[in-house]
Formats: sequence, C-alpha cells, structure tokens
Amino acid sequence: MKVAMLAGGLGTRIAEETENKPKPMVEIGGKPILWHIMMHYAHYGFKDFVIALGYKGAVIKKYMVDYCSLNSEQLTVNLGTGQVQMNNHSVLDWTVELVETGISTNTGGRIKRLAPYIGNQTFMLTWGDGVSNLNVQELLAFHRAHGKLATLTAVHPPARFGHLDLDGNQIVEFSEKPQTREGWINGAFFVLEPEVFEYIDGDDTQWEKEPLERLAQDGQLMAYKHTDFWQCMDTLRDKRLLEGLWQNGNAPWKTWQDSSMPVSQTTLAIGQNTQRSYTLSHKN
Repeated sequence: MKVAMLAGGLGTRIAEETENKPKPMVEIGGKPILWHIMMHYAHYGFKDFVIALGYKGAVIKKYMVDYCSLNSEQLTVNLGTGQVQMNNHSVLDWTVELVETGISTNTGGRIKRLAPYIGNQTFMLTWGDGVSNLNVQELLAFHRAHGKLATLTAVHPPARFGHLDLDGNQIVEFSEKPQTREGWINGAFFVLEPEVFEYIDGDDTQWEKEPLERLAQDGQLMAYKHTDFWQCMDTLRDKRLLEGLWQNGNAPWKTWQDSSMPVSQTTLAIGQNTQRSYTLSHKN
C-alpha cells in the first residue's frame, strides 16, 4: 500500500526556516520532519512512498538522492574513476517516488496529480509537517471495517496556552500546553479509496474544502479518533516544541527502533519517467 505525502506548500507561517527549503525539510533532531513521518509509517510496515513536490522540490530530491552518502558511516571515494563505496550497517528498504506537482497547485490538485502513481488501490495520505504516535495499522483496520471511501484521523488540537480548571476564583488544576480535552480537528492522517480522485476537480481544488465536504455529504467520510499525541509544525514555536521533546528523549512519535531496518534496495523515481536505484542507509 502506498503512502502519499504532500510536500509542496510554501510554509509561510514558519518563514524563518523555509526561505531556502520546503517545510518538510525543516529539521527536528538533525533530520527533516519528512524523515520522521516516513520512519513512523515504515515502523508499521508502510514503506512505499509517493511524495508530491512543489516549492523548492529540488531540495527534497537532492536529500533523497544523497541519502546514502550523507548517512553512511564510512565512504571510500575514488577520485580517478568517480566510484563511491559506502559501508553501512543497515539500510532503509523503502521505495520513494518524487513527483513534481507544480508550484501553485492546491492540496486537492496535488493529490489528483498523484493518481497515476497510486493506481486503483487503497492508499494512505498525509501532510509533510505533522507527527503523531498514531497506530497506522489500527487506522487501516478501522477503514477496512466501515467500507466507506475515506477515513480522516480526528485529533484534539494542542492548546496554545496553559489550561486552567477553576472553582470560582480558585485554580484547582493548571496544565501547561496540553492538548484540549474537547473538540476535534483534522489530523491529516488519511486512508482513502481511489474513488476519491473523482471528488477533486483540478489543480485549484483545496482538499479540505469541496472534496471532504462532498464526501461527508455523501456519507463516505469516517473519523478515526486518536486521543494520544499529535503535533503539527506550523510555526517556529511548534518547531522548538518538537525539537525540545526530541532532545529530551521524550518524542512520542518516535515509534521505530534505530537498528530495525533490514538490508534491501530502495528505488527513487524522480519526475515523470526517470527511475534510478539507490541503497538508502540509516544511521540515526
């Protein structure tokens, strides 16, 4: 099953980090947040990725193409022949397709442009800027059980300020920056059937508007309620929060083990027609 990822937005609300790179390449713990999300999916057995590129997509292409050498423990370079020998302890057995979907294409348009790469099969969809400890296998089981076209992961939004429980003027509980206890928002971890492409008109379509609204009206949109950790990275404040959790060894989204990846070959498909094969090494 393929995992579609949207990685083409401008990231204007975190412009301090995105002037020279797309938001999915903003680093947490020295690794792009895109890598964190992919590691999470791979932990649950989903290793076939299709990434929609847009703003500064070349940065993501270069990162994927150079991943082997950048993460190899030792490199031997023959400057005469150009041969590079990489000595690795483990590699990532992923397939990553990188698809240019336009600079100004909206979210729905990007999804529709991925249709030829996904084919007529159930697929995952997420954004390249949010992490969670969501059990992806349980999400898929929920989707298959209800038989509808689309499943959206519903989450409680993180609070922007400390939460107070009051009894009159007495504070009976103070919780600094918890997730709110009531209310649900779109957590952007989807499971979708290929028929959803028919709900998207074209490049200007925003996925969160007409397609999801029509799916809901048709009774084809279900919510999987995730009550544990979820955090998007919309602002520099969000980035610092995630960085702090990672540096303190308290990153709930780190579901994977550092040495759990088997040896295999990874294929990167770049652009519309060109495919090149690489072996992606993993060293945290």
